[in-house]
Amino acid sequence: MKWEGNRESDNVEDLRGSGGGGGGGFGIGGKSIGLGTIVIALIGSYFFGIDPSVILGGGSGGSAPVVQSQAPGADGGAAPANDRQKAFVSTVLADTEDVWTEVFRANGATYVKPKLVLFSGGVNTACGTGRSASGPFYCPGDQKVYIDLDFYKLMEQRFNVAGDFAKAYVIAHEVGHHVQNLMGITDKMESARRSSSETQANAMSVRLELQADCFAGVWANRANQARSILESGDVEAALAAATAIGDDTLQRQSQGTVVPDSFTHGSSAQRVRWFKKGIDNGDVAQCDTFKAAQL
Repeated sequence: MKWEGNRESDNVEDLRGSGGGGGGGFGIGGKSIGLGTIVIALIGSYFFGIDPSVILGGGSGGSAPVVQSQAPGADGGAAPANDRQKAFVSTVLADTEDVWTEVFRANGATYVKPKLVLFSGGVNTACGTGRSASGPFYCPGDQKVYIDLDFYKLMEQRFNVAGDFAKAYVIAHEVGHHVQNLMGITDKMESARRSSSETQANAMSVRLELQADCFAGVWANRANQARSILESGDVEAALAAATAIGDDTLQRQSQGTVVPDSFTHGSSAQRVRWFKKGIDNGDVAQCDTFKAAQL
């Protein structure tokens, strides 16, 4: 992926420098279906990317207290002189800003840029406590994307997924949730979920997540048209990432069986299909997973 030398966003808050928290978390599947391995904890139940009990106000029981992350240097350490990872996420965020600003403008609306928060250990958010074990997530309450950059190491080590574009896909997916929030989709989903059964709520969550995958593809399509960011193998790497975090793949790896009714993000094939749909056409209108007869 070609990104060096492109504009960096000013909407990045660097709160790294202080550990905190303990386990807990997010991911695809997670506590809602009782999966307990660290891989699933990484990608377990994340409608908003955080431990569902936090979102529902239930707290996390007797887990260790979370320390609010501090800016680099606040604990006596110094920020890296040449922080390539921060430059990368700042550039990807800027790219999403440019794409979605134009998309919203073309539809007579104004795009409100989200903040991207870098943290380590644990962080307090408007959605509750976020932890490194949760992986990246978006909080609609404060309109911020949160990421511990160590997640990228885990992508390589546990999922065998590498490459800058695969990493950019992670950010673009979370920004896709921000776009849903601005469009009012998130509020409608939450309202519908409150009066639904667990199976129905899971099914709606799948459609929300697949739409965020499609929105990530829309970003990639439009960014490539404008700035030629894609290189050979980039799309394949992103599709490999989507495959690795499909609910069926994760459940099969962790428990040996697949329970479709418990899916919250979609199968590997579905995640690949919707990301590919977005990147193939770059059309937001093609990402309406809620009206799709077949996912």
